[in-house]
Amino acid sequence: MNIASKDFNLLVLFTILYEERSLSRSSVRMNLSQPALSHKLKKLRQEFDDPLFVRSGHGLAPTPKADVMAQEVCTLVKSLEGFYVRSSEENIAGRTDTIRLYSTDFIEFMLLPDLIRRMQQKAPGVRIVTRNTTGEFPLKALENGDCDIAIAGFFDNLPNHFYRQALSSFEFAVLSDRQNPYWGAAQSLKNFIRCKHVVTTLNGDLKGVMDKALDKVGAQREVIAGASSFLTLPYVIRSTDLLLTCLAPIAAHICQVEPALAMHTPPVETPPVTIEQVWHPRTHEDPLRCLVRSEIKAILADYAITTTDL
Repeated sequence: MNIASKDFNLLVLFTILYEERSLSRSSVRMNLSQPALSHKLKKLRQEFDDPLFVRSGHGLAPTPKADVMAQEVCTLVKSLEGFYVRSSEENIAGRTDTIRLYSTDFIEFMLLPDLIRRMQQKAPGVRIVTRNTTGEFPLKALENGDCDIAIAGFFDNLPNHFYRQALSSFEFAVLSDRQNPYWGAAQSLKNFIRCKHVVTTLNGDLKGVMDKALDKVGAQREVIAGASSFLTLPYVIRSTDLLLTCLAPIAAHICQVEPALAMHTPPVETPPVTIEQVWHPRTHEDPLRCLVRSEIKAILADYAITTTDL
């Protein structure tokens, strides 16, 4: 085989089409008109003797052969992109850009003070904007460039071409008023059930991880309220007999600023939550976004707080 006769730009086209699943978005990334891109797609199909991408209800869907090819082709193209990025010696400190993060108020609370300070030192021309995930994976925002990084602990069934990185794992804690007449005397399952509860809910569902754990031991609790904010409910339970089951870093922070509240180990075993950051392949090799992801990982790794830390 004479490799010099091959058009390697077709592999770049394949990678972008596989990532975007859209002719319009791919044409923007490649700076080509849609007719020009369609012409290249025809050559790509002829080169590999397969349609590779077919129209579906939500854009383009890869064929089985495309899925097999992607495992090697996308890795190859990303490796070449990385080589050229590293060779360019780009000056990150001089970049002007906007980094858009989708997350929750809990992650913002832990992340933003240090992230903004660090980025001002390393890339002062970069702005950071955060938006709430509202309990859903921001697929469209990542695909169309409105989101650079999504951070949460509830992302499931992600497209296999997205990148994901575990940041930290948090245990649950039970937060209560120190004068709670039921829970304060003895933190037993029986007393836990006697109390009423409030929960954080991003989608309106009042059943969470704790309820699933209670189901396993044949117990139920009474939930009287739900709120979308992770940081509001600790103040709701103050001076009441209500309980809040929340992630340990939230409970630890609240106990530091509200001495009337205390955190305890849950009465039943609950699995920890792994916080992840997820990003689209198009931003994987960008030096600025690589830096931001690295800073995010470093900051959130410092929050490995458990119920035994107080």
